[in-house]
Formats: sequence, structure tokens, C-alpha cells
Amino acid sequence: MMKIWMILLFVISVVFLSAFHLFALMNLYPIYISSPLLLMAIYFIVSIPSHKKTFRGFK
Repeated sequence: MMKIWMILLFVISVVFLSAFHLFALMNLYPIYISSPLLLMAIYFIVSIPSHKKTFRGFK
């Protein structure tokens, strides 16, 4: 259940940051700030669902 909320949060952030990046392309904001933020949000939206339970050693 928590994973669904995390994915939903990152989807909303990607939509917001893509609009922010669009404003940066119109020279309203610096593009060197909006590009890394958008790329990090896309990275997190891809990495969280693909994270599998890996072997963490014997307890």
C-alpha cells in the first residue's frame, strides 16, 4: 500500500516538474535547476517499482 502512495507522489511530482521544465525552456526559470530535478524524479519513479527484495545476509 505504501508503494502505491510513493508511486502516486512521484507521478504528481513528475507532472509538476515537467511544467516547471517547460517554463525553464521559455526562459522564465533557469534550466540548470529544472533539468536535474526532472531527471531525479523520473529516476525515482522508475527505480522504486523495479526494486526487488534482495538477499541481505543471514540475521
